[in-house]
Amino acid sequence: MHTRKTTVAPQANGTEPGSGGKKLWGGRFTGATDPLMDKFNESLPFDRCMWREDIKGSQAYARALAKAGVLTEDESSKIQEGLGEVAKEWESEKFEVKVGDEDIHTANERRLSEIIGKVGGKLHTGRSRNDQVATDTRLWLMQQVQAMRENLADLMRVAVDRAEREVDVLLPGYTHLQPAMTVRWGHWLLSHAAAWQRDDMRLRDLTPRVAMMPLGSGALAGNPFGVDRQALAKDLGFIGGVCPNSMDAVSDRDFVLETLFATATHLTHLSRWAEDLIIYSSGQFKFVQCSDAYATGSSLMPQKKNPDALELIRGKAGRLQGALAGMMAVMKGAPTTYNKDFQEAWQPMFDSVATTQDCTRIATGVLSTLKINPERMLSGLSADMLATDLAEYLVRKGLPFRETHHISGAAVKMAEDRGCQLSDLTPADLKTINDLFEDDVTDVWDFQRSAEMRDTEGGTSKRSVLQQAEKIKKYLADEGL
Repeated sequence: MHTRKTTVAPQANGTEPGSGGKKLWGGRFTGATDPLMDKFNESLPFDRCMWREDIKGSQAYARALAKAGVLTEDESSKIQEGLGEVAKEWESEKFEVKVGDEDIHTANERRLSEIIGKVGGKLHTGRSRNDQVATDTRLWLMQQVQAMRENLADLMRVAVDRAEREVDVLLPGYTHLQPAMTVRWGHWLLSHAAAWQRDDMRLRDLTPRVAMMPLGSGALAGNPFGVDRQALAKDLGFIGGVCPNSMDAVSDRDFVLETLFATATHLTHLSRWAEDLIIYSSGQFKFVQCSDAYATGSSLMPQKKNPDALELIRGKAGRLQGALAGMMAVMKGAPTTYNKDFQEAWQPMFDSVATTQDCTRIATGVLSTLKINPERMLSGLSADMLATDLAEYLVRKGLPFRETHHISGAAVKMAEDRGCQLSDLTPADLKTINDLFEDDVTDVWDFQRSAEMRDTEGGTSKRSVLQQAEKIKKYLADEGL
């Protein structure tokens, strides 16, 4: 036997009876919202992490409304104190989310009115969630960008410190994953630090564009109550000033896209660094060994030590690249001013920032505890990697490099035919290829000499590597990191 399901008439504010307070936008609506739509629409599960910024922005806005004569000083103080009480609840994890709290703005304003009464409703005068959410996000991101820069600085410092301490260690340099030339371990370290420095520069350069204030733009047309936006921006610490156009202010998500690009690029660089170390730690190389703190074993093979931290960094880089592509796709078709599509920005942004923070800190831990095996690195060097040095020997005798390249190639072929190392060829053997070879050609078969010959700025000589390290230290000092 079927029973008829009893339905309850919806309230005029668009919420079910007993569901809690009114929706901020409920006056226009008389029908109930589909419960699934409520869940589909809400952002509080992820934007609640901006509760500090939402309260900070609201307190500053209350001060601005008082200066504009919209609120009395007493009303402004009461709102600010009430918001302080809301902040304490979030801080102590006692804030109670209720049905109808769509987002962090709705939740905070609802709780404010519960604490201080009707005067809490005056806070939203001239303000829209459109400019409010953009303000909160920029405030939040300003702090996160600085934190990412500080983490990057720690990673660069570890690389610089090791490059200086281990400057005498040599290892093979590769192109196409083929042994190519002799380089210093410190040179390899600083090759990645150079990329990380550019990552930091990108974060530094985007900061003024993140730190522009949209508050006072209203829904799209501006604020009708004479709020002093310049003073408000200064109060909130927006070093980039105010967004110059109210329609653009609520519509702009370039700062999110730039952040996603910066984080994806940094993770791409970390991924390449991780890939190098994954290769260097493999059984065929054994140049390095990860600390037990950043590796795991196999559930089947007792001898295995897997560089999981490095592999996870490599994998997470792909996710952040996807976040960037996804957000670009969200924005490309959005018409001018605010659209709910923009809500899709927050999850990839929060995830990308958190993932970048975690990966950079993990990378710092891996690098600071990494053990190197200089003997294995040295054994990875072979005389054929000095073929270019052999060609350069003849360049110093006056021959064009294109000619010496062919002569050196002939020497390599001679060694291959004889089944010996290139360095096993005697000066007499080499003279049969070209009579400019003399007894001092044996000096070429010295790996330290090979590295030291690359003594130009940015090269792999000891002097140059130490100079590179000094440049990065100076950069960090100049940036105050």
